[in-house]
Amino acid sequence: MSKIVGRHRWDLSVLIPARNETFLSRTVQDVLEHSGPRTEVIVMLDGAWASPPIVSHPRVTVVYLPVSIGQRAATNMAARLSTATYVMKLDAHCALDDGFDAKLIAADEEIGRPDLTQIPVQYNLHVFNWRCPICRFEIYQGPTPTDCHHCHASGTPFEQVMIWERRKRTPKGNGSEGEGSFVRTAFWRFDHTLHFQYDGDYSKRPDAQSDLADVMSSIGACWFMRRTRYWELDGFDEAHGSWGQYGTELACKSWLSGGRQIVNKRTWYAHLFRTQGGDFGFPYPLPGKAVDHARERSRELWLHNAWDKQTRPLSWLLEKFSPVAGWHTPAKGSDESPDGREKMLQIVRERGDTFHPHPRP
Repeated sequence: MSKIVGRHRWDLSVLIPARNETFLSRTVQDVLEHSGPRTEVIVMLDGAWASPPIVSHPRVTVVYLPVSIGQRAATNMAARLSTATYVMKLDAHCALDDGFDAKLIAADEEIGRPDLTQIPVQYNLHVFNWRCPICRFEIYQGPTPTDCHHCHASGTPFEQVMIWERRKRTPKGNGSEGEGSFVRTAFWRFDHTLHFQYDGDYSKRPDAQSDLADVMSSIGACWFMRRTRYWELDGFDEAHGSWGQYGTELACKSWLSGGRQIVNKRTWYAHLFRTQGGDFGFPYPLPGKAVDHARERSRELWLHNAWDKQTRPLSWLLEKFSPVAGWHTPAKGSDESPDGREKMLQIVRERGDTFHPHPRP
């Protein structure tokens, strides 16, 4: 672990757990460019050195772990190194709004409660295109191509062209600046199996129109809260394993402890989604058993109201955002039988009726 000398009190620590992240250095640069002088970055290199390396900077602390401890544990370790008033966890492939730190701090002070979790509005991040070396046609980001579907050339390495901008509906490339609105999301939920879901329907409700609106859940890629609050929530539960159920855990801890979670529409982050596998997939090993373990741990905690800092049952959260698709109503496009959904909702309600907060130590 690197030695930390002469640390002073910061307003905000941006915590970035990272492993084999191609765009980590660019993410750190983006944080520095769009934040004030009292925001620092703490990077956890979880079992792998950064490539390309992170440039030395007085506002950046880099910690190298020779053996990976997992994303949850790395986030907790970064938070332990922080002395700031606030902490913000950020995935290692993100861009940020100019002045994001000041806007998040201002909203915290405006609302004035120490148990607040904030999620900036989320955009999709267009990081790069692949350019054919023969015809110069560009392909939207994804696994390294071997053939050009435009000129059918093959066997010649494609060039990676950096974009690093919020993605529009029709992405930038081939001389075009892109077309349509930005790909933007502001509301999220989880269903009766506690799986994360987008919640576009909620955005149409009157309660969702505020710049600082309550939000049920998030993807977990970027969140902001007071550092003392993070430890009141016990940080991230490492019993889940390295990865999975991030947004559900954050939401349940934020709400069921008696706190509040909002989406802050006055600022944003843009996130790179890598879902195509190959060399454009998740940087951590992600065996099916690990995913199943995280989901089972999540259901064990929240469906049974088993977290020892709960002051509200899960049924309270469901009723607050009712009707929640995947609980009270079928999820759009789902062909699931209503039996499992309705049965689980009834079980959660019955457990809520008999819920008693765990005694505080």
